[in-house]
Amino acid sequence: MKLKLLILLFLCIDFTNGQEKQVSVQNLSINKFIDGTLILPPDIEKPNLAIIIGGSGPTDRNGNQNLLKNNALKKLAEGISNNDIATFRYDKRVVKQIRQGIIDKDIMFDDFVTDAISVIDYFKSTKQFNKIYIIGHSQGSLVGMLAAKNRADGFISIAGAGQSIDKVIMEQLEKTAPMFTEDAKKVFQTLSKGETTENYPTALTSIFNKDIQAFMANWMQYDPKEEIKNLQFPILIINGTKDLQVPEEEATILKEASNHASLVIIDKMNHVLVPIEGGDLENSKSYNESFRALSPKLVDAIIDFINKFQH
Repeated sequence: MKLKLLILLFLCIDFTNGQEKQVSVQNLSINKFIDGTLILPPDIEKPNLAIIIGGSGPTDRNGNQNLLKNNALKKLAEGISNNDIATFRYDKRVVKQIRQGIIDKDIMFDDFVTDAISVIDYFKSTKQFNKIYIIGHSQGSLVGMLAAKNRADGFISIAGAGQSIDKVIMEQLEKTAPMFTEDAKKVFQTLSKGETTENYPTALTSIFNKDIQAFMANWMQYDPKEEIKNLQFPILIINGTKDLQVPEEEATILKEASNHASLVIIDKMNHVLVPIEGGDLENSKSYNESFRALSPKLVDAIIDFINKFQH
């Protein structure tokens, strides 16, 4: 009996160890602005590579910022790399500046696009990978869309807007604070002319602070549903039904704008890519709950998409 038990235990241990992926994790500096983490799957001479671009704010390579730690992008990268696809995720340049105590107040949206292009060009120059795919989350969707043109082999948008940022904000205000819509409209009209203004309600300071008006003006000149038309390769658009920031209608706008796109709507997935069973309170709390697992269908959808265009 003891011998049989030992044999069974041995078989179980051997089977478990055989299933583990001994990935290689490397921290890389692409240039003076960009630091990130490369994960390489084992035993693949020339794997596909997915470059993950984070969303708005001082978002680091793991998908965290300030006091919010959910590790959404870290978990996404690890999930993909455990399926034989290399990943690279990086800190936005402002993260490095904050750590160094030297913040560039003149940073523009275009700087994020420049950084993404630098990352793509770096990995293309290594000739280490088969195909390169761009995964953009939230604001990173538009950044990746612009950077991927004529450089990447495919594009994946997760929780990306289908409209320009001014229209997205206007829709949010109409739903949550309609008393400010006319004021916001006037500010956006001013910004569209390349001008700045101090004439806005105090309640909208987080959106229209004069220090970020130039950044906002730069960002709002890009219309995602028009930019996506410039991508002449396979596109996957993903959104969750519990996303508090980007409703699934935005994903539909992107899908309808491109003949190369497929659409996956994941039930109950929120903006930080985890399933939410309850209401808005649980949803909001999850932004700072790193213990939560990703929506299982997310990684599956990405893997299926990349593997479909393997050759």
